[in-house]
Amino acid sequence: MRVLAIDTALGAASVAIVETDDDAAPAHVVSVAMARGHAEALMPQTRDALAAAGGLSTVERIAVTVGPGSFTGLRVGLAAARALALASGVPIVGVTTLAALAAPQLAADDGLPVAAAVDARHGRVFFQAFDPDAAPLGPAGLLSAADAALALGDGPALVVGSGADLVIDASVSGLLRKAEGPHDAPDPIWLARLGAACDPQSSPPRPLYLKAADAHPQEGGRIPRR
Repeated sequence: MRVLAIDTALGAASVAIVETDDDAAPAHVVSVAMARGHAEALMPQTRDALAAAGGLSTVERIAVTVGPGSFTGLRVGLAAARALALASGVPIVGVTTLAALAAPQLAADDGLPVAAAVDARHGRVFFQAFDPDAAPLGPAGLLSAADAALALGDGPALVVGSGADLVIDASVSGLLRKAEGPHDAPDPIWLARLGAACDPQSSPPRPLYLKAADAHPQEGGRIPRR
């Protein structure tokens, strides 16, 4: 299946077009690490990747990260993916950033659970753990680093993501190990592979925020309505 993958949820703007049934086929990847500016970068990246791959008409599915992650980044990626799906009539699926971060570590088949932890600030992480067969060990959630470490129990496990060091430092078992990465954003090729395996009916492109926005209106500066 030829999948167009889009990720702007975390520390990169990434687009990939991947033949998920053929590991030997070239993947067309455009990815730039960035904390801000996803909105300006994404569509030129998409244009370049599609031009290299033969155009949108060759795409059979669109996969987009749905979070958790940056509120602004998530909306940028979701809006672009939905627009492309609407214009082309191609099915679209949503993949969580946590599953996408964990996927390459699980594929390495070390026989260990893998946890994805994204730094949510203030000592907290967006967190989800997976058993060696890639089955979730619980739902994605917003946890303190200490609670995330406790959720992994006493056995060895790999931790991936921008919050990996926080969880490992909070562990008392000494058996958690940082995975090789990438840590700041998912690999878009693995996002495409997960997207190909998803059922469009059960994996809608719906944002997974897990927490309220950090920015709030200033109550004192509000003008009363009449």
